[in-house]
Amino acid sequence: MDLKQHYTALYNESIEKIVTNTYQIDNQIDSLSDRRFGITLLIRPDSQTKKNIQDFLDELKQIDPDQYYYPSSDIHITVLSIISCYDGFDLATILIPDYIAIIEKSLVGIQDIAINFQGVTASPSAIMLQGFTNSNSLDDLRNNLRTNFTNSGLQESIDKRYSINTAHATVARFRKEISHTEKLIAILEKYRNFDFGKFKVEKYHLVYNDWYQREQFVKELHEFQSS
Repeated sequence: MDLKQHYTALYNESIEKIVTNTYQIDNQIDSLSDRRFGITLLIRPDSQTKKNIQDFLDELKQIDPDQYYYPSSDIHITVLSIISCYDGFDLATILIPDYIAIIEKSLVGIQDIAINFQGVTASPSAIMLQGFTNSNSLDDLRNNLRTNFTNSGLQESIDKRYSINTAHATVARFRKEISHTEKLIAILEKYRNFDFGKFKVEKYHLVYNDWYQREQFVKELHEFQSS
């Protein structure tokens, strides 16, 4: 299944769950006791793309303001979750320079990556943008990271939750019951193939993060320049 087919299948399955009221509500977003943290290598879109995303989210907010919408500061593409968020992870237990060295090694030979956010898709608990890359370089980088971290002996939990193979960005999560299902779906259909923007990846960010990549919890550990 190619990427477009994957996004389409995910969208159709998730819309069915929304229509039948079997979607998932995330009860952790507003929890004050959520202590799930980890480290992630990620990409952030450029400012114009983020503006286009916020225009889309503004439309959703007008019909359902109680859902969780990502501010521009938090929107990202996960390259790889190196240590998936778990309760009690302590940054002091790892040596950050060792992780930086593995990532730098993995970036060697990776060609320029451009990402186009073209259209929206969904999961049973969230709304996402469909990301498409201009080459196989993102896959190559992920595979380099998987191999190099597996061989390093460092603490990691790569692919333990799921094996990532897309360039999507989560932009909204369901934290309450959807108040206007038909209106929500109408907006999603309007933006189903909308061009949110294309940008060249200039930097990669290694961050310490909570589950939702909220700015107040994220700590930047290192910034890598693309080649």
